[in-house]
Amino acid sequence: MMLREARFEPGKASQASFLPSSLPASSDQEQPAPDDFEDDDKQEEDKNDPQHLSNDMPSKFLLYQQSVQSPKGDISYLLKFFLIYVGGRQPLHFQEDFCGTALLSTEWLRSDPRRTAVGLDLDLEALQWCMENNINKVGADVYSRISLFHGNVLQPLEAKLVRSEPQELVRNIRLTERNDSLEASTLESVQGGSTACADDDCTKRNSRLPARDIVCAFNYSCCCLHKRADLVLYFKHVLEALSKKGGIFVMDLYGGTSSEQKLRLQRRFANFTYVWEQAEFDIIERKTRISLHFHLQKQQKKLRHAFSYSWRLWSLPEIKDCLEEAGFQSIHFWIREMPDTADTRSTEGFGAAQNEKYEEAKTFQQQDAWNAYIVAVAK
Repeated sequence: MMLREARFEPGKASQASFLPSSLPASSDQEQPAPDDFEDDDKQEEDKNDPQHLSNDMPSKFLLYQQSVQSPKGDISYLLKFFLIYVGGRQPLHFQEDFCGTALLSTEWLRSDPRRTAVGLDLDLEALQWCMENNINKVGADVYSRISLFHGNVLQPLEAKLVRSEPQELVRNIRLTERNDSLEASTLESVQGGSTACADDDCTKRNSRLPARDIVCAFNYSCCCLHKRADLVLYFKHVLEALSKKGGIFVMDLYGGTSSEQKLRLQRRFANFTYVWEQAEFDIIERKTRISLHFHLQKQQKKLRHAFSYSWRLWSLPEIKDCLEEAGFQSIHFWIREMPDTADTRSTEGFGAAQNEKYEEAKTFQQQDAWNAYIVAVAK
């Protein structure tokens, strides 16, 4: 997700990803705020007004990560699914499609130095932000264990590797005397941007990557693929990336009666309010537009349409049929009921009921709102 501004992402969003499959723990929440967005459509903020400018304005990517994503929870389920449906070994090699700022990938690398991660997204800005703000917080060795690619999930082998291009390289040389000799160790800190490699040798096709044990597409990113043929093609690419020893693909999806109507939910955090806005639902094309807004209390600024996505809301049996057509051997649904949106429109929204767990289901009666992990197994 990951996130992008109306991109073919999805996410969060084109090839991006976004409404949350799992939000931060409820302990992160404060009391609900009044609906500060009632007059959003009446007047846009004047971006040139000094009153609304601030040197410490947080990035929209940071706001998204804080309000929407819960990487530790997602990884916990990914490991559980792999153990149940594959087993026999520890999963080490991970791929995050529609990765956005690749927060999930960077979290994956934290706990085991043997782990590798691959991220793919259409949003170069989000990938650059990850390089400059997420990866550097995990550890120096992470750069050798993660590969971020800028490209389309429908043409993954043509995606270009994202490389850091420092504008300024600072080297601090420490000399340590050991036995009559001097050992120099160089510490590098990079300031500047990153870009997608222009060399054809830098494509995913020409990269030596281990077969993945787990591939995921979270934040409802597959809803950015509007055509069935595209969905099947994407699933085929996923299957090709998975290990021949066995692997899993996991995606998330939301639904319920509230998903097919105009809807606005919001949650308040310490310094901002997060708003999920769902436009009218077209029952013929099964499409809607999702917009994420942020209201920054300290800066007194509203970031409207920080992320916007055109989604086709797929059904669970449609996803299952496409996965089977792509060649996956078995598909499993893990679902949890979400709070009734009629009770949470101006309060905690989809962030409530964090104690509710996903459970595998063969049947599930329609509810106002639900979330699902879809687990496809390749063996």
